[in-house]
Amino acid sequence: MIFGNIKNLGEYSFLESQIKECFDYYNSNDLKSLEKGSYEIDGKRLFVNVVEYVTTSPDNRFWEAHKNYLDLHLMLDGCEQIDLSFIDNMKQGEFIEKDDFLPLEGQKNSSVVLNDGDFLICYPADGHMTAIAVNEPQKIKKAIFKIKI
Repeated sequence: MIFGNIKNLGEYSFLESQIKECFDYYNSNDLKSLEKGSYEIDGKRLFVNVVEYVTTSPDNRFWEAHKNYLDLHLMLDGCEQIDLSFIDNMKQGEFIEKDDFLPLEGQKNSSVVLNDGDFLICYPADGHMTAIAVNEPQKIKKAIFKIKI
């Protein structure tokens, strides 16, 4: 996983070109003004899901990982905690190919808090639980770029 802020993109010159495309797309488009939904950038190779939801307690959330896509979570408005653990430390459920969804069970070994402009890149080994409230529930808006592996 990689955690950073878009203000410091110069520090991430080592990132794969597909990930850099996401930041280029962000810089060329007003994602905050987009309605919730999925937006194609380059077919199934690269797209972005703009989501809005109210954060909640971990008891109301679930663990997941992906095999076919990287996730790049980019906070547009609000604050959200994402819990993290490596999938090898967790009980893995049956992979659902059509949804690129690997359900997981287990405990976190770290967390990050995303504020405006923060991003988190999750690779296939990175289990993650999103939408966790920081202090109290709040509505957030986030872009989740899906990058085909």
